[in-house]
Amino acid sequence: MQIDRLDLVSKLYQPSGWPRVLDAASGVPTSGPLVVDLDPTTFCDLACPECISGKLLNQGRFTPKRLAELAGELVEMSVRAVVLIGGGEPLAHRGTRKVLRVLGEAGIAVGVVTNGTLINQNLAELAEYASWVRVSMDAGTSGTYRLFRPDRKGRSVFDKVVANMRMLAAAKKGALGYSYLIMSRQESDGSVVSNHHEVLQAAELAHDIGCDYFETKAMFDDGHHVVQVPQETLDSVDAQLEKAAGLEDETFQIVNSSTLTSLRNRVGPVQPKDYHRCSVAELRTLVTPSGVYVCSYHRGNDAAKIGDAVTESLADIWRDSDRGIVDPSRDCRFHCARHPSNLELERIGDGVPAPEPGTDGDPFI
Repeated sequence: MQIDRLDLVSKLYQPSGWPRVLDAASGVPTSGPLVVDLDPTTFCDLACPECISGKLLNQGRFTPKRLAELAGELVEMSVRAVVLIGGGEPLAHRGTRKVLRVLGEAGIAVGVVTNGTLINQNLAELAEYASWVRVSMDAGTSGTYRLFRPDRKGRSVFDKVVANMRMLAAAKKGALGYSYLIMSRQESDGSVVSNHHEVLQAAELAHDIGCDYFETKAMFDDGHHVVQVPQETLDSVDAQLEKAAGLEDETFQIVNSSTLTSLRNRVGPVQPKDYHRCSVAELRTLVTPSGVYVCSYHRGNDAAKIGDAVTESLADIWRDSDRGIVDPSRDCRFHCARHPSNLELERIGDGVPAPEPGTDGDPFI
C-alpha cells in the first residue's frame, strides 16, 4: 500500500502496528514504541544561527558500544521504524554505520535526518539500508546557505553537500529528500535576510540532483511555535511552489508540510489541545545521550524525561516509565504534527467505527 509520507493518521491503520495502536487508544500501556527517534550524538559540524537545538549541542554522545547495544534493544522490542536525527548530526557518530546495518538487516525501516556533510563517509550503509534520507538544505545557492547553515568557521559547504547528495541519489535504494525551511533573520544593522526567494531554484536543484521529493517547512521558535511570516513572503513562496509543481512526475514530488499549511491558513503560533494525555507517546519516543523523552518536541525538557538510555535498557525504561507526564493541553500548545493522530486515537478509543486495518506501508507514524 502506497501511503502519503505526511498522512500520519492513515499510517495508524497498518496491521503490524494495530495491536499497539489499539492499546494506546484504549489507554493501555504499550509493549514498546512503534517508532523511535534516536540521537546518536549532540555534536554537529555546522553552526546554524537558527538551530532549534542550539542550546543542547555538543553536550555528549553515546559510546559506540552503547549505541550498538541500543540498536539491538530496538530490534528486541519489535520497533518498526527508527529515525536517526538530532540534536547533533547523526552521521558524525562513528557508530551510526553499524546502527544502520543492524537495524536494516533486522527489517526495521530507518530514516535519517542529516545536514549532508558526511554522507560520503556513510554512503554504503545509507544507500543499502536507509528507507529515506532527508537533507536539511534551506538554500538554493552557496551564498544563502552560508548565511543560514555556515560551518564552524563561517564558510559554506553547500557544494560539498550537493555533491554528496548526487552520490547518494545514484546509489540509493530508499528515498532522498531536499528539506527547505523558510527562514528570515534581522541583522544587527536592522536589515533582514531571508531565503524565501530561492525556493524555486532549490526545487530545480533537488530535481536535478535526483531527489525523490522537495519539502518546504515553516520555521519554529525555541518553544516550537510556528514563526509567522509577512503575507508577501508567503505569496512569494507559494508562487515559486506553483512553478515548481511543473517538475513533478512519478519520480519527483513537491511536499508541503503541515506547518506551511498552518501559515497559509493563518492559524497562529498556538495550537490549542483539549486532551490531557498524548496517546502517540505510547507509540513513538525520543532516545538521546541526555535522556529518553516522551517526544522530539520535548528534547532536553527534564519534565518530559522518562529515563536514561546511557545507564538503563530501553525495555526497562519503557516498562517502568509514565508516558503521561506531559499534559498536551498545558505543555504542548505549539504546532504538533501528531495532533491529528491523537484526535484519531481518541476516536478509536471511543469505539467510533473505523476502517479495518489495511496492508503495511510506511511505518513512520
